[in-house]
Amino acid sequence: MDRSNASKGARSRRGFLQHASALGASALFAAPLRALAADSVTLPIGNGMRPVVAYPQKRPLIVTTSRPPQLETPFEVFDDGVVTPNDAFFVRYHLAGVPTTIDVDSYRITVKGKVATPLSLSVADLKTMDAIEYYAVNQCSGNSRGFFEPRVAGGQSGNGAMGNAKWRGVPLKSVLARAGIDASVRQVTFNGLDTPVLPTTPDFVKALDVDHAMDGEVMIAYAMNGADLPMLNGYPVRLVVPGWYGTYWMKHLTEITAIEGTLSDFWMATAYRIPDNACACVAPGAPPTKTVPINRFDVRSFTTNPRDGATVTANAPFTVRGIAFDGGFGIRHVEVSTDGGSTWRSATLGADLGRFSFREWKTTASVPAGTHEIKVRAINAIGNSQPSEPLWNPAGYMRNVVETTRIRAA
Repeated sequence: MDRSNASKGARSRRGFLQHASALGASALFAAPLRALAADSVTLPIGNGMRPVVAYPQKRPLIVTTSRPPQLETPFEVFDDGVVTPNDAFFVRYHLAGVPTTIDVDSYRITVKGKVATPLSLSVADLKTMDAIEYYAVNQCSGNSRGFFEPRVAGGQSGNGAMGNAKWRGVPLKSVLARAGIDASVRQVTFNGLDTPVLPTTPDFVKALDVDHAMDGEVMIAYAMNGADLPMLNGYPVRLVVPGWYGTYWMKHLTEITAIEGTLSDFWMATAYRIPDNACACVAPGAPPTKTVPINRFDVRSFTTNPRDGATVTANAPFTVRGIAFDGGFGIRHVEVSTDGGSTWRSATLGADLGRFSFREWKTTASVPAGTHEIKVRAINAIGNSQPSEPLWNPAGYMRNVVETTRIRAA
């Protein structure tokens, strides 16, 4: 892979170095990536104590691993609104060789393989093309893995490895059309600037079927919530695959390759695979007989307020609110129970920001003195919802269950 996009220091990202000027440039993104501040929090999972760390361009986030950086959004952020601020957006890398400075003027995205006209596009080139813009949730495949029982290997995330943003960029379809992909192409592969530290570690490359790559919705994004992408979220451009898990959302995108076959590297043929059945699940502890690459989100819904463990006033009205989303069919209905699932009421849905976005919901409740379980379930436009008991698979992917929030009324 051509790594010439990595800056040798001439014209580093404007504003990114300015952000660190008070600290000195040497403190910005040293290798390994260094924290600027630290505290701690305990997640409601086994061994749940985590440091809370501020990295450049980020408010304090929950650290799952520091090398490569896996940073989780504190859950209270999702109660502030359906759009996740850039400085609170979660971070997930697979390889520890993370780019720490990029010269945007020399940065190029190459389009090659089975194409009529190979391309080398700058960010400025992309910005001359017709743009699209939409809200979409990015969710890590292992979001909520820490709640799996029995426990599974991998980053033990709570519920914060997700976020919703307004993305702006160029349809991948437009770029592929300009290159002229051959009729023999079956998949399109994607690579970025992060690199393995050890020669035995496979480079992180992902693929989409050509029909998906050409659907007009997959985006090469250069803006996030009206600003440049944060460095840790893929500056200057990343792939956005709305409704699909974040493993496909390649950061620091530099290579797009049209291939005749299907990619069989580690990250497609071995990692990020789920049981090949309707629920993507198996009995706890059992191996799947057949697997397929992970793909579209399940339906999910969360209560963001009141928080788990909160106290409310007995026999007095209080607001229950939260968020729901799915893989792009759109949320049609949300139901809430304040008696542990014995009875359900319809919640009021908030503004519709598009079928790939978080959807706010809220209702009013009143409960007598004592302890209570608030449960929430969402139904999407094709009638899919959430099971009452969590599904299990050996990789800890795609947690999908009616979530429970426990409160006390006094």
